[in-house]
Amino acid sequence: MRTRVITAVVALLIFIPVIVYGGWLIQLAAIVLGAVALGEVLVMKKKLVVSAEAIISFLGLLVLLAPQSWLAFLPANVNREFLFFIFVMLLLLHTVFTRNHFSFDDAGVLTLAMLYIGMGFYYFVAARNTGLSTLFYILFVIWTTDSGAYMIGRKLGRHKLAPQISPNKTWEGSIGGTIVAVIVGSVWVVFFPQHFSLPIMVVLTLIYSVCGQLGDLVESSLKRFYGVKDSGKILPGHGGILDRFDSLLFVLPILHLTGLI
Repeated sequence: MRTRVITAVVALLIFIPVIVYGGWLIQLAAIVLGAVALGEVLVMKKKLVVSAEAIISFLGLLVLLAPQSWLAFLPANVNREFLFFIFVMLLLLHTVFTRNHFSFDDAGVLTLAMLYIGMGFYYFVAARNTGLSTLFYILFVIWTTDSGAYMIGRKLGRHKLAPQISPNKTWEGSIGGTIVAVIVGSVWVVFFPQHFSLPIMVVLTLIYSVCGQLGDLVESSLKRFYGVKDSGKILPGHGGILDRFDSLLFVLPILHLTGLI
């Protein structure tokens, strides 16, 4: 527990100034965090982090996360989406060159990982560019959902939510975490108004909270499939980057879908 607390304090002391400063610093942070998260997928899949498929995947991820100014050198008919597709094609060609030692399934996993991680961190930067209060709003919604679900589930939890995927999660904790998040999110919106009225934001907060928990279950399912406890060990006591950002990666694109960013 002591290691967990120390890690959390140090991480916040680094993370919060990066968020507040924004600009190129948060863009760089998103690229670094995304690269580490993709590396965790490679390790879970027992692939080398330094290999042809890893390099292709990291470059594909960079295409999704790079600011538009970095892509200014591209011809007018080559956009971000087409360039990303080129790296997907390279992964598929790699299955031929390796005679299926790197398989179609491997290429599919890495393509999905690039999209999942890349789009999540892309909208992380987009949320900051929308406004500091918007990013802090969704961070508090996710953090209070997780904390509320943990504390209430531990105290009142009786009915398992998804025992085959995440044995410790309960329906009571899930509902309690969402209620706490809606309360905290509503208070935040009162002091720092967002694009929509308070009643609409209450509904959106509920949706974001539920989706954040679904994102957590998705990552739990991933770890269960690969037989690992944590996605990585970069954060002592907290696991890997995917362990810490799983809910946000799932929720942030939905913020764009609902028009908040």
